[in-house]
Amino acid sequence: MKPIDITDRTRVRRGPKKACYNRETIYSILDEAYVCHLGATMHGTAAVQPNFHWRIGDRLYIHGSIKNGLFQSIIRGETTCITVTLLDGLVFAKSAFHHSANFRSVMLYGKGDVVEESEHKRFALDQMLEKFSRGRSEEARKPNDTEMKATVVISFPIEEVSAKIRTGGPIDDAEDADYPTWSGIKPVSTHIGDLQPD
Repeated sequence: MKPIDITDRTRVRRGPKKACYNRETIYSILDEAYVCHLGATMHGTAAVQPNFHWRIGDRLYIHGSIKNGLFQSIIRGETTCITVTLLDGLVFAKSAFHHSANFRSVMLYGKGDVVEESEHKRFALDQMLEKFSRGRSEEARKPNDTEMKATVVISFPIEEVSAKIRTGGPIDDAEDADYPTWSGIKPVSTHIGDLQPD
């Protein structure tokens, strides 16, 4: 895999030991997560919204209404900041100050490219359904022309990107070692349940 270059925007400065610039690790986080948050400037002010995302090769894809204000800003060339976070555990320390969380996160900067070519756009949307469930793109009705026109698909190069990861238990001050309270980890996981038919 092509190495990731560290930039001023992606260099992790707070907690640099938690930084990860490994493409395989970054891809695994993006692939496991279902929801990202898109940040860009809209009507002269900062705006953030959640969105479904998926990856094809070295590009991250999002989709939504062509009339969406934030998407319109991205289409006009606004640099977008995309974040993804997987929460793995709540970390309980002896002191209130040292409580923390175990997590895996990715932050990506880039300018989006609108997927214009119809076959590419249909393929990309099929891959989104495949993230829902393997084989779903063949089971569902294909989008019609009206639906395709109403939907914009935007892809971002996965280049200016970094991950930040925390694992392990609490890090307490030595003087708190005997403080009479519980410390440890409360695990957190995302559970994908069984299908509940309509």
